[in-house]
Amino acid sequence: MITKDQTIGQVLQLNPKAAQILMNFGMGCLGCPSSQVESIEQACEVHGLNLEDVLNALNEK
Repeated sequence: MITKDQTIGQVLQLNPKAAQILMNFGMGCLGCPSSQVESIEQACEVHGLNLEDVLNALNEK
């Protein structure tokens, strides 16, 4: 299960569909250096996204 505290880098390793899901939400900078240390929660704040919506999408089977 992906949580708000995991970094973008960790999420990309855990879920093969994560890159497309995050890009669909408008996070286009998945390869930038800060994505390796930025949590999902921080990224949602920066991009003005609802954290629960993003987590739900990332955790769908």
